[in-house]
Amino acid sequence: MTVKIALRDIDPLTLAAARVVIGACALYTLLKLRGGRLPALNNRVVWGFAIGIGVLSSALPFALLSWGQQYVPSAFAGMTMAALPIFVLPLAHAFVPGDRMSTRKSIGFAVGFAGTAVLVGTGGLGEVDGPLEIWARFACVGAALCYAVGSIVTRRCPDVDQLSLSTAALLTAGIILTPIALIVEGLPGSISLSPLIALIYLGLIPTAVAFIIKVAVIRSAGPSFMTLTNYQVPVWSVLFGFLFLNEALPPQLFLALVLILSGIAISQWRTLVGLILGDKT
Repeated sequence: MTVKIALRDIDPLTLAAARVVIGACALYTLLKLRGGRLPALNNRVVWGFAIGIGVLSSALPFALLSWGQQYVPSAFAGMTMAALPIFVLPLAHAFVPGDRMSTRKSIGFAVGFAGTAVLVGTGGLGEVDGPLEIWARFACVGAALCYAVGSIVTRRCPDVDQLSLSTAALLTAGIILTPIALIVEGLPGSISLSPLIALIYLGLIPTAVAFIIKVAVIRSAGPSFMTLTNYQVPVWSVLFGFLFLNEALPPQLFLALVLILSGIAISQWRTLVGLILGDKT
């Protein structure tokens, strides 16, 4: 919802770059206040992971979501985030030791993937018609896929201070994305109060603060566990889109959401039961 508000006065690439830069500055300030430092410049392995995390978890998905939300409702973009755990399942199987695809997880993946297909194929979103709307849907789903790959890269990164890694990732994302935004869209024009507040909020909370939390959880509990939080995203995005942006959604989208969440429930049944029962294991 906040991205949708910011897009009223800010171009999509500029919005993505600006929120990354604001987030990077906030994390760098916090890092210095805590007496920390960025990874050593000669540590090519950690910086390689930081670049990968910055691109896959910030620069690319932020750009895709901002561009896509010019043509689809914010609630639709939020619904695509529910597909993130589905994408993580096969990736974790291939790249994360001990996180294997069982028969149950495979069934969950199939059900969730079917829901993603219904989501992308749903028409009548009420924003625009034609090829741009179709590409916008794929852009939002592509952002979810970027987050999924980024979570695997985060998990595979060598042991390093989490705040230092988060700051390095956002700094590299800002360095990559800012010149691209300036070349493609030029300097931003005048920005009214609501989009400006939305931009500052996006940079500080869903970018800076959320990035630290995300890295910490992925590094400790794993990418599959982290992506379970995404079942909340479509609920709140639909609610906020309806209440504050007057967005109306076709019923097919809710069918897609049911399929995706069912796929997550099937694939992560033991984890969900453990959360409900308070099982720390």
